Amino acid sequence: MINPNSGPMSVLGRLYQVLERHWNVEGIDLTYQISRSAEDGRAKVRRAIDDGVSTVLVAGGDGMVNSIGSELIDSDTALGVIPTGSGNGFARHFGIPLNCGEAVKALRDAELKTIDVGTLNDRPFFVTASMAWDAALVEHFANSPMRGVLPYVLSAVYGYFDYVPQAVEIEFDDGDSLKIEKPMILTVANMTQYGGGAIIAPNAEPDDGRLELVSITKSAANLFANLPHIFDGRIGEHESVDTRRFSSLKVMRGRPAPVQLDGELMDAPREIDVKVLPKALRVLVPKRKGSGGKDV
Repeated sequence: MINPNSGPMSVLGRLYQVLERHWNVEGIDLTYQISRSAEDGRAKVRRAIDDGVSTVLVAGGDGMVNSIGSELIDSDTALGVIPTGSGNGFARHFGIPLNCGEAVKALRDAELKTIDVGTLNDRPFFVTASMAWDAALVEHFANSPMRGVLPYVLSAVYGYFDYVPQAVEIEFDDGDSLKIEKPMILTVANMTQYGGGAIIAPNAEPDDGRLELVSITKSAANLFANLPHIFDGRIGEHESVDTRRFSSLKVMRGRPAPVQLDGELMDAPREIDVKVLPKALRVLVPKRKGSGGKDV
């Protein structure tokens, strides 16, 4: 399943060549489909499930992985990700090569893994969901032509002064509650990072039946000082960062505001329900040693 708008045309040509070499072999019936829109891709993958297709390879970014993968939840069809997007948080977490040719080869001999899926008001997400200023931050960073610490900080500055924080009350499944007066970062992570190498939840594991809430409420000075540590996996070491692990929670906000799911913005009401669907999606994960399934 190919998103023709993700990545340059030269990548698509290279993708076809390497797929033919490694996947169009005896014992595999390889077919190609173009996702002309989100609904078109979802309809095609539903037909693939009905036809008993064993694996759907998705060539696209985290948004398309979310769109297609959401249809595969609780099915016997596995998801393989060939990253051609900008952030590629899903691929980075599992160590899927960012070079499409290397990704295709790695997935050919990959292991089958069953992972958890998060939902926000019943909308699935695989990587992260953000509910404060970090939602706009992810959008700005995803639209930036550059990667690394500098564009991330520039994205932060660009969105910081326009964002008006609102108090939130959070109720966790264990009966605990939390009130945050001015949350700037309020991210739920199923995997380690937003994408682009920005690691927001270094200890998140997508197969432990839990999600991780990461919040930052300190001043702008502390917030910007912590941002570079998103790229070295040390963000959770700072006292201004609070992390909570949970299976479900409810967020009550003062007013509706957009949220981010796997790099895509969507409108959301005042109340938000987040929960984990344990062992809900079958995925292909490259065989590697010493990484623990995290970005290296």
